[in-house]
Amino acid sequence: MSRINTLNLELATDATRPLLEGVQKKIGFLPNVFKTLAHAPVVLTSYLQQSATLGKTSLSAKEKEAISLATSQVNGCDYCLSAHTFFGGKVGLSAQEILDARHGQLNAYATLARQITESRGRLSDEQIAAARAAGIDDVKIIEVIALVASQTLTNYLNNVALTDIDFPAIDA
Repeated sequence: MSRINTLNLELATDATRPLLEGVQKKIGFLPNVFKTLAHAPVVLTSYLQQSATLGKTSLSAKEKEAISLATSQVNGCDYCLSAHTFFGGKVGLSAQEILDARHGQLNAYATLARQITESRGRLSDEQIAAARAAGIDDVKIIEVIALVASQTLTNYLNNVALTDIDFPAIDA
């Protein structure tokens, strides 16, 4: 049972209602994570702006989903693992690729995201060198860090709130 109740559209403020309606239109339904974020309009606004901006990174959709899956696995967020398993499938990741991404083994981006999350950003020189050897330049390293940070926000929110999972459940 969720520790922070969700806010349905009918209960949303004038500030958050259009934001939530936009999410619903884009995704096709209104996920509970956004209905939880709606309690804090500034945070909801910030998160949506950040997500839209980070959607324009140089990384592919598959690379972004791999980063989200690896980060969510380390942070133990069942909600985000379910959501990004769903979205990962939508961008063409197979079930095995999703599992590999969760464990940081799909590609260099998943590996880097897992390392950043596990070490709280304290990577070794060897880890940075391995990322660079795999073709991840400084721009992409910074983009991975930003995506990890954004994903960590929702991981922590869902872990604290015990957000009810409204995506197809997975074996976390």
